[in-house]
Amino acid sequence: MTGAAVPLLDVEDVRVTFGGIVALDGVSFSVQRGAIAGLIGPNGAGKTTLFNCISRIYQADSGSIRVDGKPIFDSPIHGISKVGLGRTFQNLALFGKLSVLDNVLIGAHARTMGNFVSDALRLLGMRRRETALRDEAMALLEELRLDDIAGETVAALPFGTQKRVELARALSAKPTLLMLDEPAGGLNHDEVEEFKDVVRRIRDHRHISILLVEHHMNLVMSVSDQVVVLNFGRKIAEGTPTEVQSNPSVIDAYLGSGHETEAH
Repeated sequence: MTGAAVPLLDVEDVRVTFGGIVALDGVSFSVQRGAIAGLIGPNGAGKTTLFNCISRIYQADSGSIRVDGKPIFDSPIHGISKVGLGRTFQNLALFGKLSVLDNVLIGAHARTMGNFVSDALRLLGMRRRETALRDEAMALLEELRLDDIAGETVAALPFGTQKRVELARALSAKPTLLMLDEPAGGLNHDEVEEFKDVVRRIRDHRHISILLVEHHMNLVMSVSDQVVVLNFGRKIAEGTPTEVQSNPSVIDAYLGSGHETEAH
């Protein structure tokens, strides 16, 4: 449409099969700039499959995914940060033997990775860049209240703290779209309440759009501007949290049998 704003994320008719089993069946939705979108559904609904398609871990059989109007299916997995995507994982993907700071710097290097030969010939420039990245990383750790443990080994930290470290690493790549895969998994009630504020702060202060896969209904409904519901690989509902919570198809497929998950 002429004059219409281009969505930051545009998923159109995406279909994925594994050995004849349909994991995603023509899923379409979009996320506008500055929005927080929740992606929910029962186990096996296709949420993680869709996340993995967007982050290029899986290849869709058909359909298209665009970030900022640009198709991403030709982008390599290691290049997703360059198209503006950053993500966390349901199962932590941190380097346990490295420090908190080093883990965050790895995320920053994914954004600034250069040519090894040319970098070797510009050692002074590399040192300046490294200093700038370290300063940015420390500022990010301070924002997420991790600066006091910047030098500690990640594997020795509590699970909830490791979750924040992974979030910091994803943010260090300066994404335009942050994808959070089950960020509340394993967190206690107080940590979930704190995380709600973190998500809103990231969107409001960093102007980052967020796509959130989560079973914790209280979290999703509290922070999301829009909610997309999958079931058996198909989108069955989309709308505001209030609209989705009152949708009969959603109640039958998910909320009616899984509402207790908000006490995760």
